[in-house]
Amino acid sequence: MDYAIETTPLEKLQCDCLIVGVYQDQQLSASAGAINNSTQGLINKIISRGDLSGKNGETVLINVVPDSPIERILLVGLGENQPLSGKNYRKALLAAVNSLKKPQIKSVVCCLAECDVIAADWQWKTRQIVEVFNDAAYQFIQLKSDKETESRLEKLGIAAPETELASVKAGLAQGRAIAEGVVLTKQLADLPGNICTPTYLAEQALELGKKYPSLDISILEESDMEKLGMRALLSVSRGSRQPAKLITLNYPGGEKNGKPIVLIGKGLTFDAGGISLKQAPGMDEMKYDMCGGATVLGTLLAAAQMQLPLNIIGLIPSSENMPDGDANKPGDILTSMSGKTIEILNTDAEGRLILCDTLTYAERYNPDVVIDLATLTGACLVALGRVPSGLLGNDDALCNALLAASETANDSLWRLPLWEEFQEQLKSNFADLANIGGKDAGTITAACFLSQFAENYHWAHLDIAGTAWRTGQTKGATGRPVPLLCQYLINRAYG
Repeated sequence: MDYAIETTPLEKLQCDCLIVGVYQDQQLSASAGAINNSTQGLINKIISRGDLSGKNGETVLINVVPDSPIERILLVGLGENQPLSGKNYRKALLAAVNSLKKPQIKSVVCCLAECDVIAADWQWKTRQIVEVFNDAAYQFIQLKSDKETESRLEKLGIAAPETELASVKAGLAQGRAIAEGVVLTKQLADLPGNICTPTYLAEQALELGKKYPSLDISILEESDMEKLGMRALLSVSRGSRQPAKLITLNYPGGEKNGKPIVLIGKGLTFDAGGISLKQAPGMDEMKYDMCGGATVLGTLLAAAQMQLPLNIIGLIPSSENMPDGDANKPGDILTSMSGKTIEILNTDAEGRLILCDTLTYAERYNPDVVIDLATLTGACLVALGRVPSGLLGNDDALCNALLAASETANDSLWRLPLWEEFQEQLKSNFADLANIGGKDAGTITAACFLSQFAENYHWAHLDIAGTAWRTGQTKGATGRPVPLLCQYLINRAYG
């Protein structure tokens, strides 16, 4: 979709559809009032006959606008006439774009950036318009013979006054970058495991490096990892015919020799559970176990597009987890890159095995902070549902910065405790620690496991098992937490 800033007065504007807001009790937004006056009270007539109450998220499409170069007007309910919350603003935007998918509408001008939103400026509101519209217009059609898309939207104009142009331009640039990062993340996660293998994921990283010269890409092969002693990571790939990869993306946008922000994303391109085989129902969705790795690619794409003045390292350990004669077995004991030994009690707890060696590997970059993200535990879905991602970490300042970014980005987080008492559940009779801690507090004990490999730096862990993927009729990747991580990086760069 093409995006532009529209400063033409509404009475002279030409477009397929104009989006304006209406508050409860028949109160019109500024743009709705202006277009109402230029159309002989058309909007008031629609409202007065009860077609729209103004409740947040309601929409009415006016298909005929007499004597106007604007062909249609979409009325969007905004709720009470007071500043909207960020979530209600995005709810109104989502209702608007969903209403425009079916009609034959190609060009739209959105006037909703004029709405007052709590603690938000024109830059933020513009960015949300781009993010929400682009996300809602996304469809995975690469592998369908019928390439017909649900939405025909090609151009979105964002109406803005001349006085806010600088702010709107900045929001548009950020929104485009984040939206593209989300699309890349979703496309990779939606691909099936027979296409999106660890090798394919590495190839996409290399393509990203060709497109953005500011990104330096390198790939560690299994022989390289063997020399480094990454036996925990390599133990997972032993059951697969697909070789493991450790993908590194280096974005040196900050001061030379400045400590980098390291992002680590779990890249399990298919997870059958290994010898501890998963149940058949729903196993098709285990292609999404690489959403953490896809998110790192999407976030680095956005950072490169925004030209953020930061040093960022992206690390993606990628493998499959399959049953095989050479696969991990329950009871096996591995030696990790750190030297700590791990007793395998469940081979389906493989994500922490590929992450723990990568956390150790991250030390070589002398990081300022390390953030890992992974579709790690079903327990997180049980505890928090699909609204917030789980957050755990060993540094309050880092965790608080991520929570603040999540509020701004409307990409929710909820922090869980990482208390010493939970470490007791990982004790093993035969090794330094076990790879699972029993049925209780599964999300926390998984983070406790990772914390033992992140003791030498400031570290946070995001469990995105419930938020990176939708199931049911809308099955597919969400692109989260790309907006959250981008906001964190923007805050670090300019906050």
